[in-house]
Amino acid sequence: MHEAHADGSGLLFDLTLSFPFLLAIGLYIGAGFVSNRSPHLQKWPTWRYVCWSIGVLCAGLAVIGPLADQARIDFRAHMMGHLLLGMLAPLLLVLAAPVTLVLRTLPVSAAKKLTFLLKSTYVRVISHPISASILNIGGLWVLYTTDLYHMMHQSLWIHVLVHVHVFLAGYLFTMAMIYTEPVAHRYSYLYRAIVFIIALAGHGILSKYLYASPPEGVSQRQAEAGSMLMYYGGDAIDAVLIFILCLQWYKATQPDKSIPASQ
Repeated sequence: MHEAHADGSGLLFDLTLSFPFLLAIGLYIGAGFVSNRSPHLQKWPTWRYVCWSIGVLCAGLAVIGPLADQARIDFRAHMMGHLLLGMLAPLLLVLAAPVTLVLRTLPVSAAKKLTFLLKSTYVRVISHPISASILNIGGLWVLYTTDLYHMMHQSLWIHVLVHVHVFLAGYLFTMAMIYTEPVAHRYSYLYRAIVFIIALAGHGILSKYLYASPPEGVSQRQAEAGSMLMYYGGDAIDAVLIFILCLQWYKATQPDKSIPASQ
């Protein structure tokens, strides 16, 4: 990876890595057009296209280009990438409801198979609010309090696996907190809120820990700036999650106006 940038072919290398992200945007837009051709379905909202496109771009910026290059040597840039890849991109992608769009687009037989998978025990376990929180927040604790952070900068495969985990864990956590898709195993708003509060505490405590005890090779100055970015930037994104969860909770408590009141 480093040699690709050192020999002057960095631009071509980045363009190659950009292809899967551009493909994801194109496939989503194409699926939306296919879904909109059905006379029995409502038009797919434009704002979901926007959420998906920006979410994919946020994920791409975290792993490709100047920010990704700087993140290898600057903890502040690394933490900005963490916010983009593990928090903001998952939030936007969850709001884009890609599973719902896929179900609207697939043939009936394929949609039934996907629905069966979504109802499986495996999906139920990893999408449980507690499991998702452990994978997300627990994974960050492992990354920053062990040698893994140092190892990811020495091995390309570890570097890739860590970034994949950060994104998928962030997506699972967001999906487990706010339901924007047809979920087979739903948990109450109160239950999710309690788990969410505990997860927020774990994230906040980790950021304060990094302020005082940075990973090996990270200067105290970068650690302080990076941990503050993690703390306040994470709070800003979490505030949006809290707002959405509370809004959904409020709407769920409202009476169904389509049902006439009893006389």
